[in-house]
Amino acid sequence: MRVILAEDSTLLREGLVRLLVEEGHEVLAALGDAQTLVAEVETRRPDVVVADIRMPPTHTDEGLRAAVTIRERCPEVGVLVLSQHVERSYAARLLSAGAERVGYLLKDRVAEVDEFLGALERIEAGGAAIDPEVVRQLVVRSGHADPLARLTPREREVLEVLAQGYTNTAIAGQLHISLSAVEKHLNSVFDKLELRGTEGYSPRILAVLRYLES
Repeated sequence: MRVILAEDSTLLREGLVRLLVEEGHEVLAALGDAQTLVAEVETRRPDVVVADIRMPPTHTDEGLRAAVTIRERCPEVGVLVLSQHVERSYAARLLSAGAERVGYLLKDRVAEVDEFLGALERIEAGGAAIDPEVVRQLVVRSGHADPLARLTPREREVLEVLAQGYTNTAIAGQLHISLSAVEKHLNSVFDKLELRGTEGYSPRILAVLRYLES
């Protein structure tokens, strides 16, 4: 795939470039700040953008704001943002435009090469990739919500894996249960969370994460 990187840490940026090139991907640009990121994306039209949330000059949310703009102007471009810590408000802003071609990973996850590359592939294919720790913290912090509290432990596990961006078949493999069991648990989850009416796994992910953010 064709990738543009925006990461102010030289060590991490160069490491990502080397990793992607070695895996056969093309790095169109590797930027140290977010100021020119949107223009580069609009000009080069990569398959996926990988951007740090906190970048110069203020190290607050420059990368996130650029990512949101890219999603609005170039919806065909996948966006993966990297964060040092779980930020609920950042996750909500990133997902506000939908859960297609989008990802939110903690930086520690980059060291797990297979997971990082798998996330890029899911995003490029039109899916989502949400860090498992982000999902876990959203679930824990949202435990006060009555519908969520009604979920069984297994339903909560299925919800967590679903929200990471996996298909039903992948959920079955992750949890070592049958596909029919996954479908049964998901039906129960969507009934309890009042999420009926959404179609396709990406909209369901968005609906679940929005609910967890409420």
